[in-house]
Amino acid sequence: MSPRRANAALADSAPLFAALGDATRLHVVARLARGGPMSITELTEGSDVTRQAVTKHLNVLAEAGLVVDFRRGRERVWELRKRRLEEAGRVLDQISQRWDDALERLRKMLEE
Repeated sequence: MSPRRANAALADSAPLFAALGDATRLHVVARLARGGPMSITELTEGSDVTRQAVTKHLNVLAEAGLVVDFRRGRERVWELRKRRLEEAGRVLDQISQRWDDALERLRKMLEE
């Protein structure tokens, strides 16, 4: 991947990582990843977080492309977009590779 394209991928991923930077949102993503699509009621079960707060967090996750919602009867159900998480994984792999490359260059330079 060219440096320009890699930088564009990083910029596109910034909202995703910002959304995942909140502990409550990360918990919601983890619950959806484990349990599949859930309503807000299901997402708040056993939690101290209010339905209103979870709704706000879900909207942030939706803006970042991490979740989508659909209607099931009278309920609004939220589903994780795993493809978006996979994109984040690829970006992190690219960052990791850049670090590995930089450390290898440093190692070679020190050995000279």
